[in-house]
Amino acid sequence: MTRARVLVSGLVQGVFFRHEAATRARARGVRGWVRNLTDGRVEAVFEGDEDGVRALVDWCRAGPRGARVEGVSVDWESPSGEPEGFRVR
Repeated sequence: MTRARVLVSGLVQGVFFRHEAATRARARGVRGWVRNLTDGRVEAVFEGDEDGVRALVDWCRAGPRGARVEGVSVDWESPSGEPEGFRVR
C-alpha cells in the first residue's frame, strides 16, 4: 500500500480533471480524493496498491482531454487508511 499527494498546475480546472481522476481511481480500486484549489491548481490524494497509485500519478502528468498540465508535484506519504472509495471534493 502506498499514498501520493499530487498538486497539478496549468489549465486543469473546468476540463473535467476531477471527474476523470475519480473515474480512473475507482476503476483501479484506489482510495482518496481530488479537489480544486483557489489558486487554480488541482490537489489529489491517491492511496492503494503501488501500481494503481503510480498509474494515476502518471495520468496526472497529461490529465484529461482539454487540460494543459504545466507542472506536477508529488509527495509520497505513509498510507493513512483513507476511507473506502474515492471522493470529489
